[in-house]
Amino acid sequence: MKERKAQVARKTGETDITVKLNLDGTGTAKIAVSVGMLAHMLESLSRHSAIDIDLKAAGDTEVDQHHLVEDIGIVLGDAVRKALGDKLGINRAGFFVFPMDEALGVVALDIGGRAQLQYEAKFKRRFCGELDTDTLPDLFGGFAQGLMANVAVRAITGRSDHHKLEALFKAFAKALKLAVSRDARLKEYLPSTKGAIR
Repeated sequence: MKERKAQVARKTGETDITVKLNLDGTGTAKIAVSVGMLAHMLESLSRHSAIDIDLKAAGDTEVDQHHLVEDIGIVLGDAVRKALGDKLGINRAGFFVFPMDEALGVVALDIGGRAQLQYEAKFKRRFCGELDTDTLPDLFGGFAQGLMANVAVRAITGRSDHHKLEALFKAFAKALKLAVSRDARLKEYLPSTKGAIR
């Protein structure tokens, strides 16, 4: 089987990001980003999806975190899309409900060729650690755009903002792992009745 690896770089007047990933890895993460809680969440994404992620990102965080967080989402989604190649034999869709103590996160995604985000999560505080939670829809929306996928994200319950955040990223990781996984029975199967995934 072909290796499912990709490397993507994005450099703008606002951000400078490079990512290398392996969809069939072991969850090894090398994350270099200045926002500590974001780095922690991306490490969790790698570990729980079993996708190796090597990411370096810098941005104009002295202005705001928005550009950096959104562009990381775009680059990660683009890298997953490129690593998937022809998409033959993948599950295409995935979902997961992840409990984190008193919090419950739900994520579903479909790699169907159309970018769309559904996001419903409320936090008590604007910042969780150093991460501006107001930018989370930008991260998941950027990922949906880069991967050309429908992504639905819900924080169902939770007292602790930290636990809600962790539940969301772990559910995201597990849903992504399922969606990109290949079914050995369907090696030449493209999961679309149209015969194409745009």
